[in-house]
Amino acid sequence: MRRMARFGAAAIAAAVLAAGLGSVSVTAARVHPKAKAVGTAQPAAQSSVQTTVPSSIGIETQAKHAVIIDAQSGAVLLDKLGDERMPPASMSKIMTAYVVFDLLKHGRASLEDELPVSERAWRLQGSKMFVPIGAHIKIDDLLKGMIIESGNDACLVLAEGLAGSEAAFVELMNQKAKEIGLTNSHFANVTGLPDSGHWMTAHDLATLSIRTIKDFPEYYHYYSQLDYEFNNIKQGNRNPLLYKGVGADGLKTGHTEESGYSLTASVKRNDRRIILVLAGLPTAKARAQESERLIEWAFRDFSNYKLFAAGDRVEDADVWLGSEPRVPLTVSQDLVVTLPRTSRKDMKVTAEYDRPIPAPVARGQTVGKLSVTAPDAAPAGAPLVTAASVDRMDAFGRIATLAGYLVWGDRR
Repeated sequence: MRRMARFGAAAIAAAVLAAGLGSVSVTAARVHPKAKAVGTAQPAAQSSVQTTVPSSIGIETQAKHAVIIDAQSGAVLLDKLGDERMPPASMSKIMTAYVVFDLLKHGRASLEDELPVSERAWRLQGSKMFVPIGAHIKIDDLLKGMIIESGNDACLVLAEGLAGSEAAFVELMNQKAKEIGLTNSHFANVTGLPDSGHWMTAHDLATLSIRTIKDFPEYYHYYSQLDYEFNNIKQGNRNPLLYKGVGADGLKTGHTEESGYSLTASVKRNDRRIILVLAGLPTAKARAQESERLIEWAFRDFSNYKLFAAGDRVEDADVWLGSEPRVPLTVSQDLVVTLPRTSRKDMKVTAEYDRPIPAPVARGQTVGKLSVTAPDAAPAGAPLVTAASVDRMDAFGRIATLAGYLVWGDRR
C-alpha cells in the first residue's frame, strides 16, 4: 500500500510536470548525520548571524529590566522585561554617539571639526564635561566628553553644531533608530534627561550596542577609555566593569531618580562577546556587583558551537528532471548556536526540505531549513540553500525520465 501511494505521487508529479503546470514533491525531514557527533563540536571562533534563543535556566536578578545577549549568535541568555519601555537615562547617549559616528563615517563631519558652545549648552545641568561658553571644541574632544564623562553639555554642543538644533538632531536619532531595527524606542532629547516622550527597551539597547560595535569599529574605542581630562578637570569612565579585568570594552551607564542605576555593557573573551543591559538597580554598588555576577554566569554556563561554516556542504539533495541528479545544499552564513554547556551532548540537527527539488535550480536558492534543537534551548535554525546551479534536462531526457517514473516509479 505504501509503495502504491509512493508510485501515485510520482506519477502525479510526472504528469503535472509534463503538462508544464508546476511541480509536486514529497516533504522530507532528515536527521543530519552530524547531529550524532555534535557533542564533539568545538567552540566557535568567528562571528555569525542569530541562530538560537536559549531559555533562561534559573538565574535571578534584582534589576528591574535585564537582557543578556551573545553578540555572535544573537542568542538571548536572560530576558527580564526586556521589551518593556523604560527611561534609559544616559544610556541613550549610545544613540547620540551612533548618529555622530554615522555622520563621521559618511564624510559629513570630521573629528577635527570645531563646534561652538552655546549658552544653553553651557548652562545644561546634570553630568558635565564643563565646556566653556563661547568656546569652539573639536568633535573628538566632545565625543570623549559625552562617552567617557557622560557630559550632557557635550551632547548638546554636538547636536547644535552638527544638525543646527537639538530638535533636528533628535529627528536624526529617531530616523536612524528605525533604520537599524530599534522597534520600541523614541527619543525626545540627546542627553537622556527625564522626559515622558523618551524611552527605550533593554532589547533595543542591546541591539544598538551590537550595531555600534559592528558598524563603527574605528570609533568604538571611545567606550573603553578609562578617563579623560578637559578644561583641567579629569573624570573617570563610569562603567564599573572596565575596572574589573573581566574583558569589558564598553558601553555606557545611566542614572536618574526615575530609572535607578543602569548599565549597558560589552564584555569580550577570546572570540566571544556578551552584551549585558541592566536597569532599575538601587545603588551604584549593586550595579557593579550584579553586572559582574551575571557576566560570569553567561560565560561560565553557556558556550558557542560552530556547526557549519558558510559554504560547507550540509548534504546532497535529489533533483527532479535536472541535468545533474543531485545538488549540494549549504548555509549562506556560519551556523553558530549558543547553548547551555550541559545541553551540547543532546543537540539534534535536522535538514528539512521538500524532495526531490525540481529543476532548474539556481545557485543560492533557498529550498528548506536546517533546524537545531537541544534541552533548555529554544529551536534554532538557518536557511538551506543550494551550492550550485542545475539546468533542466533536455526534452529527450525529460521524456525518458517521465516514462521511467510512470512505469517503474521512483527507483532511486
